[in-house]
Amino acid sequence: MKPTRTLLVLTLGLALATPLALLARADGGLPAAGPTPDQATTSRLVYGLLSDSRYAYRPRALDDALSRDVLKRYLEALDPGKVFFTAQDVAGFAKYQDRLDDAIKSGDVAPAWAIFGVYRQRANERLAYARGLLKGGFDFTAADRYAFDRKDAPWAADGAALDALWRQSVKNDWLRLKLAGKQPDEIRKTLDKRYANSVDDIAQLKGEDVFQSFLNAYAGAIDPHTDYLTPRSAENFNLTISNSLEGIGAVLQRQDDVVLIREIVPGGPAARSGVLKPGDRITAVGQGASGEMKDVVGWRIDDVVQLIRGPAASKVRLDVVAAEAPLDSKPNRLVLTRAKVRLEDARAKAETITLPAANGQPARRIGVVKLPGFYQDFEARRRNEDDYASATKDVAKMLAQFRAQKVDGVVLDLRNNGGGSLGEAIELTGLFIDQGPVVQVRESGGRVSVEDDRDAGVAWDGPLAVLVNRGSASASEIVAGAIQDYGRGLVIGETTFGKGTVQNMVDLDRWPANEKPRFGQVKLTIAQFFRPDGSSTQNKGVVPDVSFPASVDASEFGESTYDNALPWTRIAAAPHVRYGNFGAMLGTLGARHQARVAKDVEFQWWVEDVRTFREESAKKSVSLNEAERRAERDKFDARRKQRIAEREKLGLARDPLADARNDDGLLADERDVAKDAARDQAAKNAPDPLLHESAAILADAVGLLGADAKLAAQVLPESRTAAHWVD
Repeated sequence: MKPTRTLLVLTLGLALATPLALLARADGGLPAAGPTPDQATTSRLVYGLLSDSRYAYRPRALDDALSRDVLKRYLEALDPGKVFFTAQDVAGFAKYQDRLDDAIKSGDVAPAWAIFGVYRQRANERLAYARGLLKGGFDFTAADRYAFDRKDAPWAADGAALDALWRQSVKNDWLRLKLAGKQPDEIRKTLDKRYANSVDDIAQLKGEDVFQSFLNAYAGAIDPHTDYLTPRSAENFNLTISNSLEGIGAVLQRQDDVVLIREIVPGGPAARSGVLKPGDRITAVGQGASGEMKDVVGWRIDDVVQLIRGPAASKVRLDVVAAEAPLDSKPNRLVLTRAKVRLEDARAKAETITLPAANGQPARRIGVVKLPGFYQDFEARRRNEDDYASATKDVAKMLAQFRAQKVDGVVLDLRNNGGGSLGEAIELTGLFIDQGPVVQVRESGGRVSVEDDRDAGVAWDGPLAVLVNRGSASASEIVAGAIQDYGRGLVIGETTFGKGTVQNMVDLDRWPANEKPRFGQVKLTIAQFFRPDGSSTQNKGVVPDVSFPASVDASEFGESTYDNALPWTRIAAAPHVRYGNFGAMLGTLGARHQARVAKDVEFQWWVEDVRTFREESAKKSVSLNEAERRAERDKFDARRKQRIAEREKLGLARDPLADARNDDGLLADERDVAKDAARDQAAKNAPDPLLHESAAILADAVGLLGADAKLAAQVLPESRTAAHWVD
């Protein structure tokens, strides 16, 4: 309900649609009274792009109807939980509903600031009310409930209605801490600090935050994947796509008024120093050997990041207070030489799964490639650097290793891979097919172009499976769809996100030819992509050949949840090879899968967790009765302890998250940073029954085709690639 303090990282960019209440400012000042001349120009440039069919795939006229939609989306961006504005406030904003179109066209977007001014006032009033409630106490014996899901709720009628809502929210915050064992005085201190931090966050907003949020209300009204990015946000986005940056190689987190080290990126300057560690606090930053040391206590994190980043080979000085020392201790001064840093967590990774003999088949070794994104360092590639970051190059090396190891098959794990470079998706598909169309692209005017893999030969011609979930989107769906259309491999998991549109970054500074970025960039939807067979992944996604739940919250997100997503459609197929047709064996594979997972304790725990999550999500509210909440907590704890005992009894590998705490009532930035980061790292080593089962399904396919020549001939026509499935 309340604004929470944001976790931003040195290695990743700002979210494109962050609510304004989550942002903070370095100097503590209020946003400017209205748009700057550059923002006025930017508004006109963005209008020109989004309304022109030469650029936008689905342009919309900026008229009074769209103006009303922009207002609705802007209010939702400011107050997504409907906990600050009243219905009276919203009625007052109606005077702008038919004027925002003219404001955007002219560049006079002052109404955005006027609305924001009311938001800031209401948020401060609500947080002051919440802090006042802490002076008293709460009765946790009544049959009261807190309705936390307000997405579809009406705006509160007036301040009194919001008072009742906030009293429930604060009561829930208090109860969570009480159930975690905190005493009343400690609870008051924790919550008062939390709400005070939110007040500070709101007071520290910049005019550029207001402007970006307002223009994104306009961009989002065009389609779900069109966004406006300020120059700084654009820089962060491009760093994510390139999988590299120039800096010290550390993940940062803001806690209270100080920026802390959360994680150290392996191989970066911070790691090589041997001095920095999680939890250490940065109090000042200086440039070069003698530049001014700027005190950064109280700064917003992206301002601190901007100071720490810089060209490779340049020096940066940091004043650091060790995690174990009081904040007012004398800091240690550290001099680091910046370098180009690869974002290791976002790179492809390989592992091998060994499956024991089963069903009369020998033991199998399955190689796994985990690919979190389709990254490419475009600038380094343009400079012809040999070691430029590339998902395809990294995966090709892993496939070569698998060939040398003579693994029996490969699983390409694209779970939660939200996409990236279209070119990388095409080139990576080419590692598995020998030339041919990978994706068809239809532009706004209707012209269709076919994007082919033009490289002869493949990097892996053996058995292949692609593991996907609801978080597999865009470029992931291109790869999975092409592999399925070619009959090149099995697609396993759950139906993907359903994002079948193509975006391009349009630099708004390219027209004025500015030396320094002034106007930002637009991530603009320019086309729709289609699979080789002519069908779109838009809205429908890629449907797996063998299905099982692969994410706990699959129904909570996806293209079909957007109110203005493009509809599904299809075009003519592009001629392509069909390596195989697995239809004849899917029934057998599905039956074996069901029989196997019925005996797989880890998999059944996963299914139980999915079911529990979905049941809890459907409730939309939580009890504020202490006895009921304790009973729920005890039930959860008993289940956790039962699993630990059963794991030991069955001789299963220890789950590093098995001892995870019950709800401690704290926000992410209220916990011990080092311990929280260590827990995140442990999560990466937790048992993964879904990946193991995917390997088992692929091994089943290899065994079936190798043992049944008639089935193999039916499933895989004669071809070099097909032959390697049954060798």
